[in-house]
Amino acid sequence: MMGGAKALNDGMKAFSETDQTEDLKAIKAPTLILQGDDDQVVPYKDAAVLQAKLLKNSTLKVYPGFPHGMCTTNADVINSDLLAFIRS
Repeated sequence: MMGGAKALNDGMKAFSETDQTEDLKAIKAPTLILQGDDDQVVPYKDAAVLQAKLLKNSTLKVYPGFPHGMCTTNADVINSDLLAFIRS
């Protein structure tokens, strides 16, 4: 929310046009994938579900009704799950 309009737009363009498949397949570290199923910016079926298939050592958690900004709007739930993952 603090970035410049051009920088944010350029970032979204690069992110949406870059195939990250091979990069994701190369990650071996335990990875937690979190996404809300009500994300209106990045549909979870096109993002989180696919990421979980590509990341060999991943844990996927989809939150019913959570939006794109769930780390802010639902910080209590997200932070608790992050800490549990880190401790495991």
